[in-house]
Amino acid sequence: MMQRFFLLVAASGLPLLLGSCVEKEISFNFNFGGAPATTAATSVVRVHATNQGYNFVRPWEKLEATRRSGLGPLVEGGRVLVTAELVVDHTYIELELPDTGEKTPAKVVGLDYEANLAMLEPVDDQKKAAFFSRMKPLELDSSAVPGDRLEVWQLEDNGTPASTDGTVIQVGVGRYFVDGSFFLNYVLRGSLQYRTSSFTLPVIKEGRLAGLLLSYDSKEQTSDVLPAPIIAHFLEDLADGNYAGFPNLGLSYAPTLDEQLRKYVKLDGLEGGIYVRRVSRDGAAQQAGIQAGDILLEIDGHPIDARGNYDHPKYGKLNFSHLVRGDAQVGQKVPVKVHRADQEITLSLELTRKPPTAYHIDPYMFDRGPRFKILGGLIFQELTLPYLKAWGDQWANRAPFKLVHAHANQELLEEEQGGKLVILSAVVLTPATVGYEQIGNIQVTKVNGQDIRSIKDLGAAFAKPENGIHKIEFDDFPKVIYLDARMAEAVNAQFGPRLGIKSLERLD
Repeated sequence: MMQRFFLLVAASGLPLLLGSCVEKEISFNFNFGGAPATTAATSVVRVHATNQGYNFVRPWEKLEATRRSGLGPLVEGGRVLVTAELVVDHTYIELELPDTGEKTPAKVVGLDYEANLAMLEPVDDQKKAAFFSRMKPLELDSSAVPGDRLEVWQLEDNGTPASTDGTVIQVGVGRYFVDGSFFLNYVLRGSLQYRTSSFTLPVIKEGRLAGLLLSYDSKEQTSDVLPAPIIAHFLEDLADGNYAGFPNLGLSYAPTLDEQLRKYVKLDGLEGGIYVRRVSRDGAAQQAGIQAGDILLEIDGHPIDARGNYDHPKYGKLNFSHLVRGDAQVGQKVPVKVHRADQEITLSLELTRKPPTAYHIDPYMFDRGPRFKILGGLIFQELTLPYLKAWGDQWANRAPFKLVHAHANQELLEEEQGGKLVILSAVVLTPATVGYEQIGNIQVTKVNGQDIRSIKDLGAAFAKPENGIHKIEFDDFPKVIYLDARMAEAVNAQFGPRLGIKSLERLD
């Protein structure tokens, strides 16, 4: 049957989430596949989220509110599973039954932005049983392998279920939502029709939940799917109410395919292994004794080849990161084998998770605003990746070079400096800042003689002017500026009300 419809596609043809793209009218064959109406209608709810993120250029402001809608499968315990991206920076969440349209406010009871998973339940616990009384929770199915047929479930506006078949063509490791976070994913081939509430869609194998749809490439007609094994890990960790998250190893590496590199690190006669370029401060790798320059040969008995892959019994070649971020849990100890100075050394690696707040430059900041302080028209904040991304998709080329360089080398800066990187992000022209208005995007090193390693350090240092003058030092031109403390406070008294700023600082 030929079906004419509107599908969200990108002008570039790149994969896009079903929820924020450009509308373009196209047509092709679409197979409804005979969705099992009773199961789809009684195991999935619509999820509506109002989202409002923070402005990282004007850190005292929030962005305009947006609305996202998706489909969440009901799981055991009267809870609904969705992607974390659906509810990021949420101010309100609502669940809607597809058949009756009945709605109820919801809250987040489990959240992992790195794994892109969130668990929801009705705000009113007493009404939860009644709200889901006609529904049946879905069980997980972690058995999918390349060649298997899966279904993507959707709902028409009137609640009628529809299903699209697709084939798993690849199982690999890829990025989900947060930069630098890589997890297991299925690649599903099959055309997909856009409908409302398509930001998150359940993927089904024989009536059981096999994953959640992450993105759809209309040109290639392929979808990325967050698979059931990752969901199972999330649910298991969440079950005791003390969610630890997925472990991270805390190192960067390079393949050892180059013969000159293998000779340099004395790998003659050895197969495989990857070169450890850097080790993150206070990460699991550093605590285990792994050093920059080591060759990582094995994790938990699994040899790692020169590309950084190992042989998975079900999926074939997978990136070694799945050994850490797959079935393993935080706190688990596994042996690792490294090659160092002509010797093979076995170390005990205790898997840990380094939270985003522990990094020198925060990799993401959801559900919380940027930390900042305004004094006399000088705007200070901690450097974060979201701040750099304010320069757009090409931020790596458009953002200030020194700040991009700092982000690219933060493992080294963590080792040398520790703490956070505080910057003077902008200057508003006021009587206290005359002559400084062209300064911006430079690192603050000292204030009134005190080293600055966080925005809290900055707040404490500004409480101690020297002879009524603040001395502010930087790592780059102009190196040092001076600010009259009394004038700065007088400006602050007027600055907030004139610009509608409720608070001139956020230190936590």
